[in-house]
This record gives sequence, C-alpha cells and structure tokens, in this order.
Amino acid sequence: MRCQPSLTCFFQNYVDHDASDKARDYRCGGRSYDRHDGTDLRIRNQEIQKQGIEVLAAAPGRVIGARNDMEDVSVKTVGKAAIAGKECGNGAVIEHEGGWRTQYCHMAKGSVRVKAGDQVTTGQPIGIVGLSGDTEFFHLHFTVRHRGKIVDPFAHGAEENSCGGGRSLWAASLSEQIQYRPREIIDFGFAGIAPTMELVESGEIDKHPVTSGSDALVAYVRAIGLQAGDQQSLALEDPTGASMSTNNLPPLDRDKAQFLVIAGKRRTEAAWPAGRYSATYRVMRDGAEVLRKTFDIEARLR
Repeated sequence: MRCQPSLTCFFQNYVDHDASDKARDYRCGGRSYDRHDGTDLRIRNQEIQKQGIEVLAAAPGRVIGARNDMEDVSVKTVGKAAIAGKECGNGAVIEHEGGWRTQYCHMAKGSVRVKAGDQVTTGQPIGIVGLSGDTEFFHLHFTVRHRGKIVDPFAHGAEENSCGGGRSLWAASLSEQIQYRPREIIDFGFAGIAPTMELVESGEIDKHPVTSGSDALVAYVRAIGLQAGDQQSLALEDPTGASMSTNNLPPLDRDKAQFLVIAGKRRTEAAWPAGRYSATYRVMRDGAEVLRKTFDIEARLR
C-alpha cells in the first residue's frame, strides 16, 4: 500500500503459524487468528479511505484474476452468507516468475484497475483500499503463495514452532518500518463528546473537537494487539497538573484485536479554563510497563 507503516497504516494481523485451532504469529505472539493466510495492513478510518489509499503490485507479473463489483460494506452488516465464495471481495491475483503468486483483497468497489491478462510492474497501482468481502474494517489482506503453499512474507522458510525464524521477503529499506510490535496505538486524541468505536472507525470523531464551550473534555486511545492479562489505564490532567479523570481497567480476560479507552469529564463551569490538558495512556503486564503514550491539547479553546 502507498502508506507509512505505524504512521498512516498498521499491521493488524499476520499469517497464522499454528496448525491447531489456535493462532500464533511468526513471533509466537497473538497477532493472528485461526487459519489466517495473509497479512492485514489497515488504515485508521473511513475518512482516510475516502482519500484513496492505493494498493500496489508487490512484484512484476501477470494478472490471472480480478473482481471489481462488490459493495463496500462490513460483513457484520451483510452477513457471511452474502459473501460466500467471494470472501476476498474486490481484488486481484498476480502470477510471478518461479511459481509465486500474490493476492490482494478487500479493495473498494470500482477501484480495481487491472484485469486478467494484464502485465504489471513492481509498485504499479492496482486499486484502492476498501471494505468489500469478509472484513469489518478498512484494510488490505495480502497473501503470498509459492507453488500453491502459503508463505509468510515476514518469515519465509521458518521452521515449525520457531519464533522469529525464516527470512523476510520485504525490501531491506523497510526493515525499520515493518518492525514487529506486539501492541500498537493507532488512534489517540481529545474530543468534546464521549468517543465510541463507531465514531473513531468512521473518522467522525474529528468533527467533535474540544472548544471552550464543549459539554465534555475527553481523551481517547485505540490500541491493537492487546493480550490477555494486559492492564490499561488512561489519566487526564488539567492545566495545573491536577487529575481530572483516571480510567483504570481490569486485566483483559482475552486477547483483543482492538480496544478503545476513554477518560474525561463533563463541563461544570461556564467554559473550560485556558491552559494545556494532558493525557497519559499506559499498558502494564506482570508489573512492567509495556506501552505508554502521553499527548496533550493546547488550551486556547474557542
């Protein structure tokens, strides 16, 4: 995708390396699910998707299949039956030399720019990230196969049950950007209303900034890759450094693909005082801090 990993796009799920009904990514972490055969690279919200995030051919080759007419709608809305046999949604399959194939799924309706028989070059735009097929969020599902077998592009040739084995198929120049992160923050900020996952996923939360007259002042963080046992907290401080609100959550009972945490306060004065408001998000595990983010908002509120 034409994006910057960990800045404008994020690795949500990796190839499943566990042969049982459980899941394990190439680093023996939980960033996968049972029988997941590709790499999911997501964008944050629908407003970003509307900008047209391009999907690029990974290598030169010949297109051997494409689909371009499925609606952009979450599978939670249409149901599994409606997309049976078309789980990839709008997408393309490219055949490369030496028995390699790559597949690109969930592109936007009408955005696929290639058809069967077309020759493509490395980096050529072939479509736009969408929400078609078996998906609940805007992302590209990218699958690599060699002679019919699934290949994890992060761990080609890894021995069974190894952690971090094999070799990367990604360009060496991307090594820092694609570094494995057990957990990651993909959204954070302040809003004048209580954020919901729907408001964050759609990008609509940006239309509710904090002003001096906002009914509330709320900090929020959306994280991915959280693990069972992780304990999250979000603390909000006013311009004097005094605590306004702290949200301490109990340890997670199971792994979470994504999780939204908020902390805030309703306005009780005529206007929010001027100054700088600060929020700190922390994830603790077994008594150690494993993730932290501090962010603030300038208090010249209007």
